[in-house]
Amino acid sequence: MKADIHPKYVDAEIRCACGNVIKTKSTRSSIVVGICNACHPFYTGQQKFVDTAGRVDKFQQRMAKTQAAQAAAAASAGKRKKK
Repeated sequence: MKADIHPKYVDAEIRCACGNVIKTKSTRSSIVVGICNACHPFYTGQQKFVDTAGRVDKFQQRMAKTQAAQAAAAASAGKRKKK
């Protein structure tokens, strides 16, 4: 193995925009992130599902139409077999 080809592994600080500081080891001494587990809505329980365009309703309407079409196709296939 070649000597002195690997980067130095030093103590590092990960700093978040919220002010949270996490101590770890890395090849960089300081890492700045925009969001961390202390302020991310998913981890803090503040996550909100925003449906501004009515996407969920549109999906449910399409699903209902698809299921109705499938039921109608199954009914017509059942009538064809009886003849």
